[in-house]
This record gives sequence, structure tokens and C-alpha cells, in this order.
Amino acid sequence: MKQEVNPKDTSRAQAFELWMKSPVPMVTLMKTFDVTHLRKVCARTDMKFNMLLCWCIGRAASRIDEFYLLPSQGKLYRYDRLCVNVIVNNAEGGINNCDIPYSDDVEQFARDYETITRKCAAECRDINDDEANIVGTSAVTTTQIDCIVNQYSGIFNNPFLAWGRYRKGWFKTTLPISFQFHHVQMDGSQATRFLEELQETILSCQVSRKGV
Repeated sequence: MKQEVNPKDTSRAQAFELWMKSPVPMVTLMKTFDVTHLRKVCARTDMKFNMLLCWCIGRAASRIDEFYLLPSQGKLYRYDRLCVNVIVNNAEGGINNCDIPYSDDVEQFARDYETITRKCAAECRDINDDEANIVGTSAVTTTQIDCIVNQYSGIFNNPFLAWGRYRKGWFKTTLPISFQFHHVQMDGSQATRFLEELQETILSCQVSRKGV
């Protein structure tokens, strides 16, 4: 559920005053992640790498209170649940996006991911959830990318993560991920805590069964 809140009643009161009217309110951080374990989980379960990474993103975000707040059109809103947005190639050769509801249960998330992305691709339409706060993602896996910067216009205020193709070494697989967020929503301390949570979640991800 989405609910407008008074910024003064939240921990973001000062940030709201400082950054809500900023013409360039977005901040981008980049971190290189160790995704060796995640690749092993994929090989063992036949689950998709990007799906598991999206689940890890949702899990890490769910542990940071600021991810449930979002500034929009001069106001601040609080949400009680999260979705992870995924961009898919559609049946007409274009792209659409869809929101996957985050669940602590990775297998439930996997089922929702498969069902919703397939429907989105087949019907060539966006599938969005306006009552959940959205964590955007974009996987540009046709090449290795060091950093991706999205629009800084303040039109799209949701936190957003983007990555390219992972890098395989002899003993370790790494993946640079760009993380963009609105400065009203969080400061560097919360953003870096999220990135640390994401790395820990990637390293500890467990799936109990084969396939989805």
C-alpha cells in the first residue's frame, strides 16, 4: 500500500528540504561484486542468474528502511512492500518492463519472475504495480560494462541497479553493478549499507531444490 507521509515525521526531513527541488537529485555508486557463489547456485538448480540476482537485490533492499520511502512530485510516500522491476525483450522485437513482487521465499519469487516476464514479453505490454515501491533493474548482458548511469532528471526517482556481462576468472566471477538513488530517499551511509547487504546476500543465497 502507498501512503503519503509528512517528511518532518521521518528520518528524511532534512534531506527532503535540501534535495527535493534539486535539478539533479540522483546519486550513482558503483561496486564490483563477487558473484562466484551465485553462478554455482545457478548451475546446481538451473535457475537464471539474473532472476537470482534480482531476488538478492530485493532481499537486501527489504532490510533497509529507506527503500520503503520514495519522493515524487514534491511529496514523500511510504510503501509497505517492494517489487523488483525487470526489463524484457518482447515478441515484437521491442522491450517492456514488469514488476516482480519481492518474497523472502526465493522459489516463490522465481515462479513469479517466470510467469510475469513471460506474460509481459508475449503480450508486449508493461505490467506494473503502483501500490509497491519499485527497485528498478537493467541487465545489458551483451557486453562487459564498468558503469551505467541512468537519467538524472528526477522524473524517475526509484532506486535503480544496472549491470552488464559478468567477468569469469580462474577462481572468481565478478560483476560491476551501478546503483542509482534519489538523495531524498537515502544518503551515502544507507546506500553503502545496502551494497554491503547485497554482497552478503549473494554470498549466502541458498536454493533447496532443482529448477523452478
